[in-house]
Amino acid sequence: MNRGHIGVLPRAPRLEDDSYLDFMETLRNFNTRTLFAKILPLTFDPQGESSAAIRSWKRLMRSQQQQTWQKVLDRYASERGRWEAELDAAEKNRPGRLHYDPAFQVPRYAALDIHLQPGGYVNDTLAGYVFHHGTKVFYQGENDQDELHHQVASFVAPPADGNITRILDLGCSIGQGTTALKQRFPQAEVTGLDVGLPMVRYAHKRAVDLDVDVHFRHGLAEDTQLPSGSFDAILCYILFHEVPERLFPVILREIHRLLRPGGTLTVVDAPNNKNLPAPNRFWLKFDSAYNCEPYSPAFVASDFRGLIEAAGLTVTHVGPTPTFLHLTTAVKTAP
Repeated sequence: MNRGHIGVLPRAPRLEDDSYLDFMETLRNFNTRTLFAKILPLTFDPQGESSAAIRSWKRLMRSQQQQTWQKVLDRYASERGRWEAELDAAEKNRPGRLHYDPAFQVPRYAALDIHLQPGGYVNDTLAGYVFHHGTKVFYQGENDQDELHHQVASFVAPPADGNITRILDLGCSIGQGTTALKQRFPQAEVTGLDVGLPMVRYAHKRAVDLDVDVHFRHGLAEDTQLPSGSFDAILCYILFHEVPERLFPVILREIHRLLRPGGTLTVVDAPNNKNLPAPNRFWLKFDSAYNCEPYSPAFVASDFRGLIEAAGLTVTHVGPTPTFLHLTTAVKTAP
């Protein structure tokens, strides 16, 4: 039985699942706000990491994350055939909008259990379903209606000439940003690309459900196989901290190739600062060690602005967003 939606958010398969996720959302809120405020002074102490308070906080954070994923995965896996049939039906419903090669080889760097999600984004056919409900908890209810993705889409600046007919959402995940971009720029053809086939298949199904006409492609950010100069704007939302450092310049060169002259790049990701305050360093270290974020420290420590400019783009803005993420925008001013 399909339990319908709350706005754009599909209800979990059973009422007990919604109740469980609500509890986990409340627990995460307590961990990240109330409890973290209690241990905050210890993050300034070099010996604080060994304290019972911080060790307990880490254990609680990791267990909450693991148990959330496992509950959602177990529920969807118990009716795997039903959900896989939904994905198949969506492809037939709107043919020509989802593009993938079954022989595609996922690179090893992407085959991790990112954020502790079992199977990560590439190794389970139902990863998109699991991700959607798991990240509802991660965002603590603040993105149930794709609010954060609409905010990110609002950061995307059209080229100076005002012409914006093709947009690429690079590292699109389950397509929440892709559909938000289409809703902001209804005249544009919007494409989302991601390395996770289960993610783009779910993204396509979700777009069909929402009746938003967008394209999705399975591919690599560093080698998209898309035509040169074919996009007016490219968005990268929390992409770079999920890839190895060696790929930063490669992806930026690919972005330069894909943008037409005057095209714009919008990056929303972790801040780049080698001198982060102690609490931020604590979070970064925790995420890397206990939340399967192995690439984020290198991104935070990188000269990302310098890498963008080395790729041939001109940086136009660097600054904070209303969340903990930072916004970087650039324009292609040279061929």
